[in-house]
Amino acid sequence: MSSYSELVKNFERVRAYMREFYLYGFKSREEYDKKSARSYDDERRRMESWLKDYMRFYRTPEGKSVFLSIDSRAVCHNPFYRALEGKSFTDGDITLHFILFDILHDPHTAHTLGEILALMGKDYLSSFEEPMVFDESTVRKKLKEYCAEGLVLQEKRGKTVLYRRAPSLPSPPSFDALSFFSEASLLGATGYFLLQKAGDLPENGAKRGKEEDEGLFAFKHHYLASALDSDVELALLEAMQGGYAVTLTNHSRRQKDAATLRVIPLRIFVSAQNGRHHLMAYHPKFNCIKSFRIDYLSKVKLEEPTPRFAELKALLDRMQKHLWGVSLSRTVNGIDKTERAEFTVWIGDGEEYLISRLHREKRVGRVEQIDEHTYRFTVELYDTGELIPFLRTFIGRILSVNCSNREVESRFLDDLKQTYALYGIGKEDV
Repeated sequence: MSSYSELVKNFERVRAYMREFYLYGFKSREEYDKKSARSYDDERRRMESWLKDYMRFYRTPEGKSVFLSIDSRAVCHNPFYRALEGKSFTDGDITLHFILFDILHDPHTAHTLGEILALMGKDYLSSFEEPMVFDESTVRKKLKEYCAEGLVLQEKRGKTVLYRRAPSLPSPPSFDALSFFSEASLLGATGYFLLQKAGDLPENGAKRGKEEDEGLFAFKHHYLASALDSDVELALLEAMQGGYAVTLTNHSRRQKDAATLRVIPLRIFVSAQNGRHHLMAYHPKFNCIKSFRIDYLSKVKLEEPTPRFAELKALLDRMQKHLWGVSLSRTVNGIDKTERAEFTVWIGDGEEYLISRLHREKRVGRVEQIDEHTYRFTVELYDTGELIPFLRTFIGRILSVNCSNREVESRFLDDLKQTYALYGIGKEDV
């Protein structure tokens, strides 16, 4: 008999399955060899319970293949947030939770720990033939946990400590800002849960039937999988807020085995181009600031505060002046080791939108007008190789390219020559 349950104790395992199957497609039961067949079945059924409207399958000679298919244009709210609701709890956890909040239902009435214990025994547990037993230490720890979460307030009257429920926050008159936050921000899960509490979420996150009820926001490019990284990002933000070092596990695809690292997290970068989230952190072992893909990170544990946090964050601020993306030098003093790149483009009459685009997308670069139709883009970066995708978007208008890193320049020109040959454009010099 299967012990399958929608609730999960180890969310990291669910996170790994969902990321793998959403981004790369489901493997069949026989193909997935990282875990047992039973484990595969349990995780697949959990995902079906959360994402049944987005599950698709097709048949091959090898059997039935299942995959996730989510059109971000057809959903108002990220369906992956539903997985965050699946954390398991014990019978004792849930029983104590409801008893405490029933006792503390009035935010204007405070109780001591002794009063709470007495009420629990008299009004709640005494009704059972074999009641659960909650000792004083367990109840105190649970109240301390709720105080840390802001759900319960603690106050002192002389030497007496009292507890009372925090007042409920008033519901906002409009949920539009909250809806945008839930889809576009780090830790958007908080916005999702507030909308859910207010009853403003459609079933499974799908769009409502009436157009006027669909909300103000739609996303052409909506990067949904980052919702699965909420726990990791929360721990990293807590570390940054307090200036803590952390230990974490990095599951880089370039390495066979996961590595445990000790780093000082400084900032989280979110790519508007591909939606990936990166942690910028100081790595003491290599004495440099490095970037780490957050979807590869797990098991973040806060360590001791570091006195160098402000210094390292200021260093990253200076280095950002030479960052196109997240690729940077390997040494702390790498700020002096930049590469220079420039290219000129020809912009014809009626193509003023290209001038606006150059200024809008220049990031840390500079744009100057040479003559009526010619513009020069100049930038100094740690890695000019990151500039190539941007440079390619101007093919057909580029008059010249010059890069201090000749390898990057040659790579771009060789790609251009091969493209010309592929389309039979001719043998003109590039």
